[in-house]
Amino acid sequence: MKIAIGNDHAGTDYKKAIVSYLEGAGYEVRNFGTDSNDSVDYPDFIHPVAEAVASNEVDFGIIICGSGNGASMTANKHQEVRSALCWTKEITALAREHNDANILSIPARFTSEPQAVDMVKTFLETPFEGGRHQRRVDKIACA
Repeated sequence: MKIAIGNDHAGTDYKKAIVSYLEGAGYEVRNFGTDSNDSVDYPDFIHPVAEAVASNEVDFGIIICGSGNGASMTANKHQEVRSALCWTKEITALAREHNDANILSIPARFTSEPQAVDMVKTFLETPFEGGRHQRRVDKIACA
């Protein structure tokens, strides 16, 4: 499975921990994020993740910024993306089960690194339930 990851300066350490987990678990990772803690503009690192997900170059995306909001808003500008801002494993599971989220947005300033890694595990291991949720997911896109 291929995973794209992108982050701004607030998520650099989180990305390193997540990439370590992903590679150890056998996932192929495409790193679009900064490797520095110097201030950067998150859209520069989030758009490439969203483009990779929307074009099916990767299976899922993981994005990280301070609040997770800017990253998720940026990703959701892409038509085929359903980015979910999550801060617990339970919300992460529901984002996959009910919303078929294909990008997980992590708020680095509001979660711990171990919590973020657990959310990634949950995100990648939780299937979409389909059924009544499919009808709703089909109504998300504007075009």
